Amino acid sequence: MTACADPEGSVGGILCRAGQLLRAAAIDSPRLEARLLLGEAMGVDLAALLRDPRAPVPPGAATRFGAMLRRRLAHEPMGFILGRQGFWTLELEVSPDTLIPRADSEAVVEAALQGPAPVRVLDLGTGTGCLLLAVLSEHPGAFGVGVDLSPGAAALAARNAAATGLRDRCSFLAGSWAAALAGGFDLVLSNPPYIETAAIPGLMPEVAVHEPARALDGGPDGLDAYRLIVADLPRLLLPRGRAVLELGQGQGPAVAGLARAAGLVVLGTHADLGGVERALVLQQG
Repeated sequence: MTACADPEGSVGGILCRAGQLLRAAAIDSPRLEARLLLGEAMGVDLAALLRDPRAPVPPGAATRFGAMLRRRLAHEPMGFILGRQGFWTLELEVSPDTLIPRADSEAVVEAALQGPAPVRVLDLGTGTGCLLLAVLSEHPGAFGVGVDLSPGAAALAARNAAATGLRDRCSFLAGSWAAALAGGFDLVLSNPPYIETAAIPGLMPEVAVHEPARALDGGPDGLDAYRLIVADLPRLLLPRGRAVLELGQGQGPAVAGLARAAGLVVLGTHADLGGVERALVLQQG
């Protein structure tokens, strides 16, 4: 490794050595991640962290940083190490009970916001509650229900609702999709499992090893969850109600075909920032 200019035990020295280790472990953005971890360990923001690279790091902070760095070098996701992740305009708690919210999923929110303001919103496979809470934050007159198979995920989503000031406008419950619910929703959201079972071991270890398999595995062709959700949408949606479903890359035509077979109208798709068709918009006829 290249020698670091700042003293060992200083902010700059620790960041330099940590960045080298993260780079060697094939971690993207190693310098940024080292800064985020050290800032978290020291309880300071990035501006304060970088103000004096030669400043010593207190022993307690150095110990905390070392523990977090070892976790990241083992490819544990940053979100799980920090315990939080930004999504839309919200900062959300995350845990191994759920997928970590991704910027790609904001395409679902953008697509949902392009339609009429909903009154009752349902989020199937809610995870952290990110989709539902983002939509509710933009529609102050709406009320939402989030459902997840994992009780831990439903509890986490409820904590996020409280932390974002939305607790009085939503409820979360553990269950199998919408089996326990009657209809009457203006808008249904979902980011279902859509990875083909055989493809999961080939994903980056942050996902394949650390994120919950039940939230990833979409069955042999990746469409198992879509079949269940789409078949239930005619019962769940009000007349002219809409559904916005997150898509895996290239899945748009197949999921649209399932929707048409169920009697739904396909309104179109919405791309993520990478130009990938990420959200499919459907309507009750």
